[in-house]
Amino acid sequence: MWISVTLQAEADKAEALSDALMEAGALSVSIEDADAGTEAERPQFGEPGHLPTALWDHSRVIALFDGTADAGELGAMLAEAARAAGFDAVPPFTTETVAEQNWVQLTQSQFDPIRITDRLWIVPSWHAAPDPAAINIELDPGMAFGTGSHPTTRLCLEWLCGVVTPGCSVLDYGCGSGILGIAAAKLGAGEVLGIDIDEKAVEAARDNAARNQAAMRLQHSAVPVGDRFDLVVANILTNPLCVLAPAISARVAPGGRVALSGVLETQAEQVIEAWAPHIALHVGAAHDGWIRLEGRRPGP
Repeated sequence: MWISVTLQAEADKAEALSDALMEAGALSVSIEDADAGTEAERPQFGEPGHLPTALWDHSRVIALFDGTADAGELGAMLAEAARAAGFDAVPPFTTETVAEQNWVQLTQSQFDPIRITDRLWIVPSWHAAPDPAAINIELDPGMAFGTGSHPTTRLCLEWLCGVVTPGCSVLDYGCGSGILGIAAAKLGAGEVLGIDIDEKAVEAARDNAARNQAAMRLQHSAVPVGDRFDLVVANILTNPLCVLAPAISARVAPGGRVALSGVLETQAEQVIEAWAPHIALHVGAAHDGWIRLEGRRPGP
């Protein structure tokens, strides 16, 4: 059993209070936006290249303590942390008892098989496949992005289900967990290459491909790619999609097709404009505020 203590703090003291609570004996500490879920909620991080904003004006500092601490011990630890963080007194707080739980089982219960289409499912390893006759990709949540639950991943998987033909070549640019490349291979692609800037993502994708017996090559994005592909899919973010437009579009073979996601509906024109000198794009589908942009390189 543990005791969770939630304290209110302004932005200029939240981090100091967090550090002081750890020094005073807290097992873990986190800082949250006290305005979360309201119109005043403010995101901390944006696109790559954008510096994070300052901490929220109104913050919640949540500290977890050993459940064996009595009221006197807990009060002393909070008072010590408040003094060290520069407070005149312990800020307003609430406490909650956190029961012992099987955290692995609890986490697993949050992930169910995901139906992409009638022929394609994403199935966590601890679940039985709902449709054994379908293409079932076994994939567990991990460090790399891409478990099939995010709208952008679904948009790309749906596209692959409609365009992959037997023996075609596919490039997954920014492969993350490898889910898109694995799907392409299982759908019948003859050559699949996944690349990513994160070495851990490449390792995760390699493990996932082996688990699913999917034939695909994987490499770090620093390694040059000289081939052109029938299909190119990139599920990253708006800024890198714009910056990398010349590099990604150059990998699309004449007559080949490209799909881009990780783009909000409000960002569509920005990406379309960046790609205009290379390949004309249009919105192919949308889901929960996210879109998939599609295009085809002229050719035979």
